[in-house]
Amino acid sequence: MNEAIQGLNATYSNPFAVLLTGGVGGARAARSLREVFAGERLTLIGNVGDDESVHGVHVSADLDTVLYTLAGIEGPHGWGIAGDSFIAMDQLEKLGVDATFRLGDRDLATCLFRTGMLSSGHRLSEVTEHVRSALDVGTRILPATDDPLRTRIRIADGTWLPFQEYFVERGHRDRVVEIEYAGAEHALPAPGVVEAITAADIVVIAPSNPPLSIEPIMAVPGIRRAVIEKDRVVAISPLFGGKALKGPADRVMESLGLPPGNAGVLAAYEGLISNLVIDIGDAAELKTLSTSVEIHSTNTRLGSDDESRRFANWFKETFA
Repeated sequence: MNEAIQGLNATYSNPFAVLLTGGVGGARAARSLREVFAGERLTLIGNVGDDESVHGVHVSADLDTVLYTLAGIEGPHGWGIAGDSFIAMDQLEKLGVDATFRLGDRDLATCLFRTGMLSSGHRLSEVTEHVRSALDVGTRILPATDDPLRTRIRIADGTWLPFQEYFVERGHRDRVVEIEYAGAEHALPAPGVVEAITAADIVVIAPSNPPLSIEPIMAVPGIRRAVIEKDRVVAISPLFGGKALKGPADRVMESLGLPPGNAGVLAAYEGLISNLVIDIGDAAELKTLSTSVEIHSTNTRLGSDDESRRFANWFKETFA
């Protein structure tokens, strides 16, 4: 077990937190909560269901989005690296390769490094730790599992798609009728994951897509068990007026049969959470949502530094 976790003797005045994260919303929540739970008091557990081999390299899209965001080098849309060039992708296109999935040159270098390390026998958690250190990111980041776990999407015509084909190549326009987390049933939590959850005073679920970003984490049996045992699990809703700011969260939730709006978020996390944070614009729902979960409302937009700091201050006053 990590010495920093072994030595924790946290209280609510100086708590230790775990954040389950995926996608841009998760990365921005990590940036905000880093202001509340500084240094060793925050551990991030990242989704690996989006991992895929693209252009011959191992892409860990969600892990890299968090790493780049916490390093302050994320691209303008929240992913990739700001100011990156695409010389390699342009050359691939000249060679007749479909480069719809575009990796910037610096991003490609990260993926090349990861691919080489994995090929030589290193675990994904070890590679992630090396990249974290190289980018001078002070917050611990763990993949949910080192084992192969891949999110697969069945669309309306019955076709099963790898996640990145559905999300990037097809622009997440297809109606999702079923999701599979292939390999999850045999996956073990990465070293330190369960220990961090067990030690935490509070577990936070980022405003990520519940079925596509958070459920692949929870699909690892040991992780779900550890979260269920926690008294304080706070989910941040990814919805604003029933819609997602980025991505297809609301459409996917609806197509999978979940109720609209934040009632769907509650249904997605039924039996897991003690608290739900919704945007102030949805405060009217406080009177209509029937649940034993404690619901809070505040400004949950996290795109700018000012918004991030404001949310961090609110979260600290409310939970820390």
